[in-house]
Amino acid sequence: MLLPSKHINFSESLLGFGSYILKELKDPKSVDDLWTIYQLDYSNGFYFGKQTFDNLLLTIIFLYSIDAVKEEGGLIFRCN
Repeated sequence: MLLPSKHINFSESLLGFGSYILKELKDPKSVDDLWTIYQLDYSNGFYFGKQTFDNLLLTIIFLYSIDAVKEEGGLIFRCN
């Protein structure tokens, strides 16, 4: 689900996951790095929304479509 609603937490939505991804992109990272960081944060209880790898890709596509991130050389970085 892209947007949070009455029955879904913000952290479980793609919009909430996008805010988490943007926070993690202080330095350019690959998709694999982002997935590994998310899995560690989820298992340690730092991020509460359960996401799939497909949701990670959808979130990156969403962030790219609103010009929040760019890709260059296999790395994803934040736009200013």
